[in-house]
Amino acid sequence: MGSDSDLPVMKAGAEILKKFGVEFEVTIVSAHRTPERMATFAKNARARGLKAIIAGAGGAAHLPGMVAAMVTLPVIGVPVKGSTLDGVDSLHSIVQMPRGVPVATVAINNATNAALLALRIVSVENSPLGREIRYKLDKYVSDMESEVMAKVERLESGGWEAYTMRK
Repeated sequence: MGSDSDLPVMKAGAEILKKFGVEFEVTIVSAHRTPERMATFAKNARARGLKAIIAGAGGAAHLPGMVAAMVTLPVIGVPVKGSTLDGVDSLHSIVQMPRGVPVATVAINNATNAALLALRIVSVENSPLGREIRYKLDKYVSDMESEVMAKVERLESGGWEAYTMRK
């Protein structure tokens, strides 16, 4: 993430990766304030065993794009809502990358989807890790469906008035 102020947003992604039992690292790498650290981080990412990078940034949000310019690993940008422009500035900064420098971009403040996308990317590997993640993703999706279907049953059997009273 570009700043420690991004941690409350990025925490949701870390929690997903932890739930899936995947090793990951969380650090601060600012494109503007620590450009040499950013370059070193990006250039050494593959050698350190990283398979994807989730980069959260607010404001000008150059971190995901600059990292993507320096590494061929998948980079997933998380636009972080700042104090102005409701995060739309960050979203535009991340999603409007020039041709040849792709950055996958999720919704503003949606580190959960960034983590799930990273897991889906890694799950295509024909390796023990890829197969394990695929299994866990299938279970995650099935559990979500079961949770929604339980809500459907509760709503349909008790009616909307009782449903809203119990929430």
